[in-house]
Amino acid sequence: MTDEELLGKLEDSTRDATRHQEETLKSILERHGGVRYLQRHLRGYDAPLDVATFRHVVPLSTYEDYSDDINRLADGQLDHDKDQPLLSVDPLVCFFYSSGTSSMKPKLIPYFDSSLSKAASYMAHLGTSAILRRLFPPRNSAHSKIILFIYADNVTTTKGGFKVMAASSYPLRSNANWSKLASTSSPKEVNLGSNVEHQLYCHLLCGLRNSEFIDGILAPYAIGLIKAFSLLESKWNQLCCDLEKGVPSEEISDAAMRSSVTEVLGGPQVDLSMRVRSICEGKSWDGIVRKLWPNVRYVKCVTTGSMRQYHPKLKQYIGETPLLGSNYFASECCVGINLDVMQPPETTRFVMLPTAAYFEFLPFDPDQIDAVSEQTVDFSGVEVGKMYEVVVTTYRGLYRYCLGDIVRVVGFYNSSPQLEFVMRAPNSLSDIITERDLMSAIESCQLVMRNEVGTEISEFSSFLDLELNPKRLKVLMEVREEDVFVEEKLQESVLVLRRICSLLEDNLGSLYRVKRDKGEVGSLLMIIVRPGSFDKLSQVAIENGSSANQYKPPKILRRHEFVTFLERSSLVAICLDCIDN
Repeated sequence: MTDEELLGKLEDSTRDATRHQEETLKSILERHGGVRYLQRHLRGYDAPLDVATFRHVVPLSTYEDYSDDINRLADGQLDHDKDQPLLSVDPLVCFFYSSGTSSMKPKLIPYFDSSLSKAASYMAHLGTSAILRRLFPPRNSAHSKIILFIYADNVTTTKGGFKVMAASSYPLRSNANWSKLASTSSPKEVNLGSNVEHQLYCHLLCGLRNSEFIDGILAPYAIGLIKAFSLLESKWNQLCCDLEKGVPSEEISDAAMRSSVTEVLGGPQVDLSMRVRSICEGKSWDGIVRKLWPNVRYVKCVTTGSMRQYHPKLKQYIGETPLLGSNYFASECCVGINLDVMQPPETTRFVMLPTAAYFEFLPFDPDQIDAVSEQTVDFSGVEVGKMYEVVVTTYRGLYRYCLGDIVRVVGFYNSSPQLEFVMRAPNSLSDIITERDLMSAIESCQLVMRNEVGTEISEFSSFLDLELNPKRLKVLMEVREEDVFVEEKLQESVLVLRRICSLLEDNLGSLYRVKRDKGEVGSLLMIIVRPGSFDKLSQVAIENGSSANQYKPPKILRRHEFVTFLERSSLVAICLDCIDN
């Protein structure tokens, strides 16, 4: 199938989206209608089931509704009753895990060998490649490569013998998929390594070795590229030494990775080392990407949702190089495709894929996050401008499952909704702010921090501390420079920091303001932590099972021990109604 035929097929699926949605649900129920999970609700109803009856009798679900069945499958308690399996009639291949960054506890998402799901996701991925080729036709050079910052992650095994990994790691753990990665600058031993910082370093080293041939630079999320370019900024001298010697640093202890990277280097690269050194010794890192990789045509990653905060810094690194957005794919299923990847994050739109799953939309009001609706609408019932939580019924054993993503409908592409990703949904009725509230509040005080304190907020998170009396919201902010908070300078900054704390609190959203005015929460506690504190937290998350590919710094923390971990790196804490701050 040619690219034009492929894109035409995707286009056709959006023209009569409601019919495709009904057919998708019909095919899911025809195949999986007899599974035990559904029969708990459908017993007594005759097949075939229509859409209205399905939505009436099958309740909305969350991960907790599947956890017992998933644990049985993970423990090897497979379906002995072949006429009524637990979740899917298709064979169980492995489990994917979500990043679980707010609680650091990953969820297991079963991956069943579904031909229907494969067909839908295959079309979505092929469509993505076709869009990229249309914008950037492949070069004739056989040496053309991309830098792909991706990691296979550690794979664990359940009691029942099933592999557990991130969805993004699955292609790297299948021998059949390595041919698709032949154009990457790093050998597979780097992707399969076990130390993320060493892997990141080797990705950079191999990318610099192939600097003349790099066509694109990719990572799953913007934070991955920020970490890469930050490491480059701090380790460029060592990288130059490695290029000059033709071997990676002694810090790279993985024998397979050292050997494969040494082979890529191909001996001492003295001239290249001198060129890279002369560039990195310059006064400015603005546009460093094009300076180091002169033939790069694009940089690609997710920049929507919580990744928007990294967009300005990323643009500083890449300069005029086009920054392409990615698609809306979840571990559970494909949701939408980005047909205009050149758009900045604030205008990125995802066209929903009517054949990827059956979708519903749960109305969401950010000012009333403690009021939960149970009435969903379908493709034909969504309204432009309104926000919803996405609900999916998939080919792989999830039925009316709340995905936990809040989106805004911004229009229609033919008859398929176009979405803007807004944020992760609040997952507790006790939440008093949303991710978006916090990000907006941080933006409001960033300029004051930069101009009057002399540093920038590089990362942040929040935590509602119920153990304090009265309970308070803590906002933890990492800064780029800590020397401005030394004791002799701190007294000069206290008044400015109190103003920043007040500004932060005033912009935390209407729900927080209502709770504050009612006296249900005390005044905000703003805690500034040392540079690198959130990187250390990410290491803890990865050690606890989060994926290096999928990890996103949490904006709302829910476990006290991780807040305590960050507070150990505290430089200063400001509380407006505390006498001594």
